[in-house]
Amino acid sequence: MKKICLLITVAVFQLIYINGLQAQTTQTKPNQVELVKKLIGNWQAEWTDTIYNWEAKTFGMGLECHYNFKSLAKDKIVLEGKQLWGYDSKLDKYIGIDLMKGRDIEILALWFTSDNKYIGTDFNNISDPDKSSWKVEGEIKSSDAFSETWFVEGKPFTTIDYKRIK
Repeated sequence: MKKICLLITVAVFQLIYINGLQAQTTQTKPNQVELVKKLIGNWQAEWTDTIYNWEAKTFGMGLECHYNFKSLAKDKIVLEGKQLWGYDSKLDKYIGIDLMKGRDIEILALWFTSDNKYIGTDFNNISDPDKSSWKVEGEIKSSDAFSETWFVEGKPFTTIDYKRIK
């Protein structure tokens, strides 16, 4: 009788243990390297009286980007720059250098929080983007569109919609 009770007790504990394991779900982190590939291509957005062009090409596990702002009123480029983004596996984020003509260098950070949403901010506030003077929240709408909402001093400043140029 003792053997049967012991066998039943062991079986019950195993069932409880197996059930507990099945009930747990593992949270997978977004694959930053794969998700950033969604941004590769030529993009254009209009913002007030300006057209923004942004081109992103692969460069290793990162991106090489060129951009310019063209004033519609003056029909000339008012700002242009280059970016180089690289994946930092320790931080699990992309770190970027932004070189704009006539301005100081900026060091940036960008990371996906889900398969279609990302956050960008200055590198100094990577651990708490809400403390930054600026932050961007992006959303991939489709393979041909994404939008970014820019925050300045914690308040929404503007939303910019990008379309892929083919």
